[in-house]
Amino acid sequence: MNLQAQPGSSGASPYRILREADLRDYLASLPAIVTQLGGAPAGWSISEVGDGNLNLVFIVKGSSGGIAVKQALPYVRLVGESWPLPLSRAHYEHLALVHQARLASKLVPAVLHHDAPLALTAMELLEPHIIMRKGLIGATRYPRFVEDISTFLAQTLFLTSDLALSAAEKKQGIADFVGNHALCKITEDLIFTDPYRIAEQNRWTAPYLDATAEAFREDLDLHVAISRLKLKFMASPEALLHGDLHTGSIMVTDSETKVIDPEFAFYGPMGFDIGAVIGNLLMAYLASAGHERTAGERASFEAWLLETIEGVWTEFSRKFLALWRNEAKGDGYPVSLFAGEAGAARLEAERQAYMARLFQDTVGFAAAKTIRRILGLAHNIDFEWIADEKQRAICEARSLKLARNMMLEAASYTTIGTVTYAARELRHWQPDFAR
Repeated sequence: MNLQAQPGSSGASPYRILREADLRDYLASLPAIVTQLGGAPAGWSISEVGDGNLNLVFIVKGSSGGIAVKQALPYVRLVGESWPLPLSRAHYEHLALVHQARLASKLVPAVLHHDAPLALTAMELLEPHIIMRKGLIGATRYPRFVEDISTFLAQTLFLTSDLALSAAEKKQGIADFVGNHALCKITEDLIFTDPYRIAEQNRWTAPYLDATAEAFREDLDLHVAISRLKLKFMASPEALLHGDLHTGSIMVTDSETKVIDPEFAFYGPMGFDIGAVIGNLLMAYLASAGHERTAGERASFEAWLLETIEGVWTEFSRKFLALWRNEAKGDGYPVSLFAGEAGAARLEAERQAYMARLFQDTVGFAAAKTIRRILGLAHNIDFEWIADEKQRAICEARSLKLARNMMLEAASYTTIGTVTYAARELRHWQPDFAR
């Protein structure tokens, strides 16, 4: 079992997995947490609520308030001790939360306490927020989401890029997160490699998707396309990424959005984070039919989802470009090289070309995120909660068909409207096994 300590840990609190009694005693020793919770520790309610793949998560409530406590395990929780994982990921998650709070303060939970040797972080309790993915399954609309997530993406990506930072600052940022390679390795395998080969932990909705899974394993055009994306993921440290920005790592209410769980944070290609959001919204859209009780009852919600997908890219692009025009203090594209009207016009044309390239990356990464959630290890409840296996497979087959086309024909998707149009066209498509 890998008990690797956090970078910079003092060793003052030897690592141990905390259960309810241990956690109560531990929190009772922290004056600020005691004040936050209120009342006697014996009266605090503690419940373990983690439904994620990697960690323990506790909700602790006292007479005055509550907190969320997250502790990294020395292995992948979804698999068990046979898959060890370094505890250092808790360090990188804490570091990412600190950076994100500086860049987009209202869109991440506040950190109340961090214990590096215990790989433990206590954060504000988000109530009455729910995991966005669960809300979307219930056809709930979130009017603040586009505004908030586009701000989060624009601020965290632009302000950690060469467009905003000096070369030295950027390189220091890369150095701060370069040790998070174990989490990057998970992404490199589970997203960019395993769904396209025989891998022990792959699964899909059998027998309906057996032929599709086999076709993906034999499709050399697809293998080339996903390998190009994998290389970009590994070799393009454009900005500080959340690294796992899906609708299960976003908590929402009608009026607030909070991005959580950035333990996969590292410096990588911007399109990976943007594509993750868009890919998960596309899956929510194409899974929606499986949650209908009567045909067409979710039509207006599905229309809202497509509008939301379009809004995420449109608003992100607008905000990112505004930051570039007004806050470009980095060593990328030095202003001194673009003096006068002609220089300004040429730089603006280059900005538009940059965004076009970023959109192509976004389309490809959105496709990659979709394929892994259907043919790989960790699946989405968007599909998993569809009880009828054949109906689930139909929804998944539509998503795979869209994702394959997006990956192989990314250049034909020149606007976000072309993406939503393609999704809309597939909403009622029937795979061969459904006919």
